[in-house]
Amino acid sequence: MTAETAQPQQPLLRVQDLKIRIRMDNGVMNAVDGVDFEIRRGRTLGLVGESGCGKSLTSRALIGINPKECETSGRVAYRSSQEPEAKEEPLDLLALDPNGRKIRSIRGRKIAMIFQEPMTAFSPMYTIGNQIMEAILIHRTRNKKEAKKIALEMLSKVGISDEEKRFDQYPHEFSGGMRQRAMISMALSCNPELLIADEPTTALDVTIQAQVLELMKRLQQEFGMAILLVTHDLGIIAEMCDEVAVMYLGKIVEQAPMKEIFRNPKHPYTKGLLRSMPRLGGNKTKRLESIEGSVPVPVNMPPMCGFYDRCKDRIEGVCNRRSVPATQISGSHMVRCFLYSEQQGGDNDGEAHIGN
Repeated sequence: MTAETAQPQQPLLRVQDLKIRIRMDNGVMNAVDGVDFEIRRGRTLGLVGESGCGKSLTSRALIGINPKECETSGRVAYRSSQEPEAKEEPLDLLALDPNGRKIRSIRGRKIAMIFQEPMTAFSPMYTIGNQIMEAILIHRTRNKKEAKKIALEMLSKVGISDEEKRFDQYPHEFSGGMRQRAMISMALSCNPELLIADEPTTALDVTIQAQVLELMKRLQQEFGMAILLVTHDLGIIAEMCDEVAVMYLGKIVEQAPMKEIFRNPKHPYTKGLLRSMPRLGGNKTKRLESIEGSVPVPVNMPPMCGFYDRCKDRIEGVCNRRSVPATQISGSHMVRCFLYSEQQGGDNDGEAHIGN
């Protein structure tokens, strides 16, 4: 990884006030509620949180593949790394027609995605090789022989042996780890600038998981791409990421460099996630801590902290009365919590409320 000071001034992708609403019979669900983050070239941003917090909807919104019932607003400013310091305004991906030619020229070519479950992401009706070739034929070359050669090279790069034979096999003939590798080879077949990996190792055993993560790091160094890694596993975050955005109930509640998140967490939710992790050399007889309760359904939510009902450090009459502003702890560390908000009396006053 390159030093942060060596990074270009302009990010590859900047998400600003991203909101996703879903109208339901009993009200409006604010599935994603004002998300902001940046992804820089050659870096890995981890988006972490419990199931149902809006991680997958956020990642899919970047390339316009959410269901039609998702009402999306905000701005996703994309600046190609071919002209990172260009004076022209970056392209707003949300302003594009999700079925239009422009976004389709970016989706798969400039921004690729590894989906959560490759068995459902691959069509069972076509061979693995046919599906990898399809992306190459659309974005790189019209020559089928050249496309097949590229597909075979990518299968080899991701560690699939006997690629000539595997090329003509169907998804059900691949193991879970091999399907995930094939999914990575398809995503990288067009040398994307940004790879979105949505829970890329969820269905894999620990050994195969480690191999897939090592593969992603090696290919990132080879291709120089940025990665948005969506996961609920903090172990993967520690292994893979440069920066971390902790998401809860549709909002980024804390964002900082990876080491800062693990060494100096601020938000009670982040602290709870870290305390729930098993540790090497820890007390084997002691039960792991857990965060009581569950993520509420964000339908017709009043203006308050979404973590209020589960938080041990909540401030009655404050956290349940108004929306929580974002507070900049340092130049690279943001937290959304009244314990650190100037509205609650500043950092010193806020620290006095922290019990755990």
